[in-house]
Amino acid sequence: MIRNVVVGRLLPDVPAEQVDAALQALRDLRVEGVTIRLVAGTDLGLREGNASFAITVDLDDEDAYRVYDLDEEHNRIRREMFAPISASIERIQFRLPG
Repeated sequence: MIRNVVVGRLLPDVPAEQVDAALQALRDLRVEGVTIRLVAGTDLGLREGNASFAITVDLDDEDAYRVYDLDEEHNRIRREMFAPISASIERIQFRLPG
């Protein structure tokens, strides 16, 4: 299983509703032939300097990740909903043990 982790920092003064809408769009995303196990949320502010939001997506294997990553709707959400509100976004993919 592959875990994709995305951590982002928002631009100043981005309304919470806009962030929530972007995260919900990913939660609602369906990619044909791919099982997506996605968890996403915004920082609780428990520690200074944290990122603004995080997304984890578990996918069956590398092929499923590639299909998810290239999906047209997924890329529209990234381009139209996350890019305009994000100062930075970092990603990592790694294999889960077992």
